Amino acid sequence: MEELIRVTPNKERARHILKIAEMTIERIRRVDINEFVTLTTKDYYDVIKELMTAVALLDGYKSEGEGAHKKLIEYIEIKYKEFKKHEIQTIDDMREKRNRIYYEGLFLPEDYLDKRREDIKSAITKLKQIIIKKLL
Repeated sequence: MEELIRVTPNKERARHILKIAEMTIERIRRVDINEFVTLTTKDYYDVIKELMTAVALLDGYKSEGEGAHKKLIEYIEIKYKEFKKHEIQTIDDMREKRNRIYYEGLFLPEDYLDKRREDIKSAITKLKQIIIKKLL
């Protein structure tokens, strides 16, 4: 992958990233999602981004700088065919929304997550399965 930086795979760091992601998921479970849809969306995106980071790290890559998240999404889309096009589109849409939340103060409609929940959960499950398989 020419857009990503080649690094030595680091299983220990990937384990730590997975643990943080799981902690964030547990925190999400304790929140009223309908009341905090914007923050929950940001948290879900951060979980997915960190899991993609762990997958890339286990494959010997990292991304940094301008467009780093987009590069991770493209990497996952190209390398891991188990992700459906609509799941990748959902992740990329969440990336854009997360940036707008941070930089523009965007508030999302209450039904934003309802329409994307299955894709989000599927993406998280697939990423975690890839990581666990690579850690074995």
